[in-house]
Amino acid sequence: MQSSPPTSPSTAPKKRKHPLWLKLLLGFAGLVAAFVVCVGLVLGYALVVARPNLPSIDALTDYRPKVPLRVYTADHVLIGEFGEERRDVVHIQDVPDYLKKAVLAIEDARFYDHGGVDLTGIARAGIVALTNGHATQGASTITMQVARNFFLSSEKTYTRKIYEMLLAYKIESKLTKDQILEVYMNQIYLGQRAYGFASAARVYFGKDLKDITLAEAAMLAGLPKAPSAYNPVVNPNRAKVRQEYILQRMLELHYITQAQYDDAVKQPLVVKGLGREFSVHAEYVAEMVRQMMVAQYREEAYTRGLNVVTTIDSADQDVAYRALRRGLMDYERRHGYRGPEAFINLPADASEREQAIDDALAEHPDNGEIIAAVVTSATPKEVQAAFIDGNVATITGDGLRFVAFALGPRAQPNQRIRDGAVVRLIKNSDGSWAITQLPQVEGAFVSVVPQDGAIRALVGGFDFNKNKFNHVTQAWRQPGSSFKPFIYSASLDKGLGPATIINDAPLFFSAAETGGQPWEPKNYGGGFEGPMTMRTALQKSRNLVSIRILSQIGTKYAQQYITRFGFDADRHPAYLPMALGAGLVTPLQMASAYSVFANGGYRINPYLIAEVTDPSGNILARSQPIIAEQNAPRAIDGRNAYVMNSLLQSVAQRGTGAKTNVLKRTDLAGKTGTTNDSRDAWFAGYQHTLTAIAWIGYDNPRSLGDRETGGGLALPVWIDYMGQTLKGVPEYKMPMSDDVVSIDGELYFSEFTPGNGFLASVGVSQAPADGEVVDSASQAMPEHVGDQEKQDIMNLFRGR
Repeated sequence: MQSSPPTSPSTAPKKRKHPLWLKLLLGFAGLVAAFVVCVGLVLGYALVVARPNLPSIDALTDYRPKVPLRVYTADHVLIGEFGEERRDVVHIQDVPDYLKKAVLAIEDARFYDHGGVDLTGIARAGIVALTNGHATQGASTITMQVARNFFLSSEKTYTRKIYEMLLAYKIESKLTKDQILEVYMNQIYLGQRAYGFASAARVYFGKDLKDITLAEAAMLAGLPKAPSAYNPVVNPNRAKVRQEYILQRMLELHYITQAQYDDAVKQPLVVKGLGREFSVHAEYVAEMVRQMMVAQYREEAYTRGLNVVTTIDSADQDVAYRALRRGLMDYERRHGYRGPEAFINLPADASEREQAIDDALAEHPDNGEIIAAVVTSATPKEVQAAFIDGNVATITGDGLRFVAFALGPRAQPNQRIRDGAVVRLIKNSDGSWAITQLPQVEGAFVSVVPQDGAIRALVGGFDFNKNKFNHVTQAWRQPGSSFKPFIYSASLDKGLGPATIINDAPLFFSAAETGGQPWEPKNYGGGFEGPMTMRTALQKSRNLVSIRILSQIGTKYAQQYITRFGFDADRHPAYLPMALGAGLVTPLQMASAYSVFANGGYRINPYLIAEVTDPSGNILARSQPIIAEQNAPRAIDGRNAYVMNSLLQSVAQRGTGAKTNVLKRTDLAGKTGTTNDSRDAWFAGYQHTLTAIAWIGYDNPRSLGDRETGGGLALPVWIDYMGQTLKGVPEYKMPMSDDVVSIDGELYFSEFTPGNGFLASVGVSQAPADGEVVDSASQAMPEHVGDQEKQDIMNLFRGR
């Protein structure tokens, strides 16, 4: 193709020049128009004074902006915000001077000189409009914008404009300039649901308004004209152009120096973007607070600017969130790859392929550190997958181990990883990628301060956005063996004790005895171990022993006894399966119940909200928790709590919870729990300053796997959490109650000692009578029982 010859000056089109007489005529017409407008405004102002039929401006004189509900941790980290409008109200004296000047420079440079309507600006805009044939300059003042935003529609009509001007005069007659500017800076919409500059500073830059720079202030000042067009998240280039224009205006108006201008133009701006809003994952906590606030304040909860400070510790919450996710992901890795989440066709055209990948990943958003990607090529040794930002990850070696079968020829079509498969990737500590999957199994974790019930951490599930069901408060599940300590506690007041010999031998119950079907209970893993002490039985979590204990003390008695810990009697029918945790509890109930053992026997009430304030900081509500050893009621007496604490420490050190020894502490106590068919896995435990409960299971209850137990599933989560939160916390030794005695290294209530009311055995055939030892008792012991333990047991039979 032949290029066109360069245009010579003689052939270039000449700019059309208007005759001088036409310019003078247009200028005169502009002046006349401006004069007419000014006269009209003066007449209108007179009408306003004479006939005040315009809308009342009480909404301004008594300005009460819609401020969202905000939820904070105890250490004041924002974890939730609810309301249509994000807004942080700020007083004009707290607005940085360069932000005020940036806003005035671009919106209304003569703000402090006019009376609400800038007649000079209107005249200038009129002349420009007449000269150009159309309007190119606006003449709305900040006061007029306030009038429009509060009282008028955004339709562009002359009638609306006149009302806007008249209202501006009325506003100026009632409010000072600073009051008007303050309302404007708090009310104006600035994109991303942010209303007001203080909120915009937090949304776009993650900063308090007082901390923004001149460059950031100029960027924010460019938003009122068109928040969508100049949004630095969506249109960073356009936002930068407008920012530089505002800085130029500030320089022209002598608001800033040349050096300040140069520095601001060069400053790189770090915009937060559209990622996660809050630094701490506490979505379940925030939702609980929202529900409580709406229940009390109704719809006003979203607009009154309530600030709720919770009892949550941000560091503890972060540890709990990560510990539970790690535990659930570890379970997933043990149980095999299910297959890709979806499959798409990958077009040959590059742009169409990119669009198809974007569309697919939009339907499968990232889940924290677990990233969605579309496979673009796959072999047994290497997989390449594209992210939504266009980058491609290459996965090899150990990163493919979890999905090796899905890359082989024997994989089913819905399981095979191939081109177009939507998969999940996670980055290893060395920076390499590995293919993983989102878990189907769910979990819960909660920790409370046992002395007053303050909830320190609460994670209601793997991911709130994926499943909003709060398993801490809403999941009624069988507690399994983690419920046994409450049956043991009940038995202590009936004369049993850690040294009582109880037979771990087969049992059979008729339908009449169980309240349902005939029942032949088993121990986990099968087998029976014969007579053993109560302490050993709890350490080993022997089911047959727990059933014999409950049978001995009576189901009705036990059913009423457990209500002392906060359990619902009607959810625990008075039948023998109650001994194995066949009733229903929530993790939060378990946290409250185990706190009784941790605090010395007092019943506390878990609570989440510490304080509620209004936008001015006035306290509307403050928690008044009941506190152990002060005003909390006793659930069990001190001797019971002391002995149970000793038993539960044995479980944590030498029993099914012995993995806690990795923390190298002697003051940990707790109990594992695994329900029938391994449908629920628990660990409930405590240190004197902190009670924590971990639960794992499927929403639609099904087996977690034959070898999955509370000790293998839930306990590692508990250890992960406690290992971090107890750092620096000194070990605690519970003081022995005055009515507890130690005989031959074992604990007894002083009221129940050997030969004095103490129940030496339960369910042992040919039990000793009148202090005599029956040889068959010794012969009934299994071979694995050591000589010393045999001697200890026989001494108990002798009443020693």
